[in-house]
Amino acid sequence: MRAVVIHAARDLRIEEQEMPDPSPGEVQIKIAAGGICGSDLHYYNHGGFGAIRLREPMVLGHEVSGFITKLGQEVDGLSVGQLVAVSPSRPCNACSFCLEGAQNHCLSMRFYGSAMPFPHIQGAFQEVLNADASQCAIADGLTPGEAAMAEPLAVTLHATRRAGSMVGKSVLVTGCGPIGILSILAARRAGADRIVATDLSDFTLELAKKAGADTTINIKNQPTGLDSFTSGKGTFNVLYECSGSALALTAGIHAMLPRGTIMQLGLGGDMTLPIQAMTAKELSFKGSFRFHDEFFTGVSLMLKGLIDVKPLITHTMRIDDAVAAFEIASDRTQTMKAQIAFN
Repeated sequence: MRAVVIHAARDLRIEEQEMPDPSPGEVQIKIAAGGICGSDLHYYNHGGFGAIRLREPMVLGHEVSGFITKLGQEVDGLSVGQLVAVSPSRPCNACSFCLEGAQNHCLSMRFYGSAMPFPHIQGAFQEVLNADASQCAIADGLTPGEAAMAEPLAVTLHATRRAGSMVGKSVLVTGCGPIGILSILAARRAGADRIVATDLSDFTLELAKKAGADTTINIKNQPTGLDSFTSGKGTFNVLYECSGSALALTAGIHAMLPRGTIMQLGLGGDMTLPIQAMTAKELSFKGSFRFHDEFFTGVSLMLKGLIDVKPLITHTMRIDDAVAAFEIASDRTQTMKAQIAFN
């Protein structure tokens, strides 16, 4: 079977690999769709991000779905032929964090396509994948592309849970890549009343508007676009910061109401924060990292038609064209979510 393997920055190869039969508790899946994530792009364009660097070849990818082809022993509740969304989150369920219900902070996490540990955790961009049955959310009724969106959707559902009650709140979303757009969908589903979105691209802001943002602002063309929201100590109860930009975060903080909540999802490196302004407004700053059970919630919401991710999938390319897929995924003027089709 073929896999998408990164060797170094700009050195992406399609390679043949062997796949054994599934072990007890596992299922074998013929992968159908895989979404290219921001972390995949960092490995492709830069060989890593921050202190995390490639030290050996690694299969990329963690946003995947596919059809079950084999069942290992001791697997119940799943059947051959089912479409499943595959959670990349594989906690040990034995460490102190897992036992406290914080599996996203597992001390022995095996998250697909991660160069954090060495040897690296190989990813899921391969034609055949063996996965724990516990990772599989039945997605019959969705397209493979929709099912593969469960992972980024889970990221935003986790952030929304950490933000607290959203009912009637005013929300600002800075950065309208896939996570920003999905944050709009998650916040609205959770009861947000007013949603304003900012970005540097008219293309992404148009998708933000289609996703339900009441107001969109191109900060590149309107650098003072948030000024009208700063009077009277601010407008927004919740900020989803999805860009990883210190400038976006600072601008958002000035538009926050006192005792509002900042949800930091964007990972752009260390920032200098306006601590004085945050202190005077009594703002709560919360990080949001990965997810766990929200993955299955996301699949359920999509199956019920409560969240529609189809408009975010702008490009689908065959595995033979994986390099071209990564190139187009890097172009935010025309791409929201690029996916690879494996069959």
